[in-house]
Amino acid sequence: MSDAVRTVRQAWRGPGRERDMALQAVKAALAAWLAWVVAGWWLHAPVAFVAPWVAVVLVETTVYRSIAHGLQQLAAIGAGTIAATAAGLLLHSTVAAMAVVLPLVMLLGRWRRLGSQGINAATGALFVLTNGPVSVATSTARLTEALFGAFVGIAVNALVRPPLYLRDTRAVLQDATEEAHDILRDVADGLAGGRWDAEEAGAWHERALRLHRLVEEARSAVEWGRESLRGNLRRRRPGAVPPPGKEYDDALVVLDYAAVHTAGVTRTVMEAAAEDGPPSRPRPEPARRYAEFLRQTAHALRLYSHSRFGDACEDELREAVARLNGTLAELRRDLVRSVTDDPDEVATYGALLAQAHRLAGQLAASGA
Repeated sequence: MSDAVRTVRQAWRGPGRERDMALQAVKAALAAWLAWVVAGWWLHAPVAFVAPWVAVVLVETTVYRSIAHGLQQLAAIGAGTIAATAAGLLLHSTVAAMAVVLPLVMLLGRWRRLGSQGINAATGALFVLTNGPVSVATSTARLTEALFGAFVGIAVNALVRPPLYLRDTRAVLQDATEEAHDILRDVADGLAGGRWDAEEAGAWHERALRLHRLVEEARSAVEWGRESLRGNLRRRRPGAVPPPGKEYDDALVVLDYAAVHTAGVTRTVMEAAAEDGPPSRPRPEPARRYAEFLRQTAHALRLYSHSRFGDACEDELREAVARLNGTLAELRRDLVRSVTDDPDEVATYGALLAQAHRLAGQLAASGA
């Protein structure tokens, strides 16, 4: 099945990212159609194509971004249009006007305040200089139609099911927590079973590194969800998903620590399992104790996610963290008793214990 067919089926099946994308595409087409119907079909504007062109690109992923990019785009088009019109009227030569104006508007397009819309300064200038005789009347009409197109694009995005991304924000956070849980469980099962295979340990470490990217995606989703509320009429509707609050920020901190220290644990295990490395693997009993600690950490992370975004299980979470701290104390005693005079073994024990302390400490400090 092709990706396009799969996307269509998922959009038809129910709410989700695919349906949001499909609706945004329909809205962009609607904005362009409305702008053309008014400017081109009804008013017969001299350069009517400008209105739907501006309208379609301003049906952005958030209402706030539509407004911000609309203002930037109008400023860029206005600057390019005015500069090209002045040069065209003064020089009476399209070639000479382009040679003078284009370097200037390209530099202007890099102005930070115009953001990603800066390129439209050059586009606006080119429309003036390459689309027939230069005149103040035509340039004024072009700016008027750009303003109308921006109004249509922003209005359609703000009034026709304005986009909200709160559902995706929560889902991404939960996915990252579940992946952290699964990695820790797999490492724990490997340690408890005595599987110190270098290839498997390397796979665990790769997953731990990918977990960090998942956390970054979750952080981006939280910021995206908050931005989607700005200027959004849907936030006031009954039954709306609550906006990202402090619990989202707290979850990001916990997940960030989990990603960093899970990567630290898997790196230590991978180095200890390396065939060409020194014999620094923990002995079976400390390894099993550490595996139990990782299982309890994975369980506490899942409970933390449920307590923030699902069922109310604060008491169960507190009990899990208390057991985790108890296991950590036993682990510390076991590792101290197991250490020999081998410096490599001491380094492995120390690294594992340090990561364990940090994982437990962050879960305890997170409000659990």
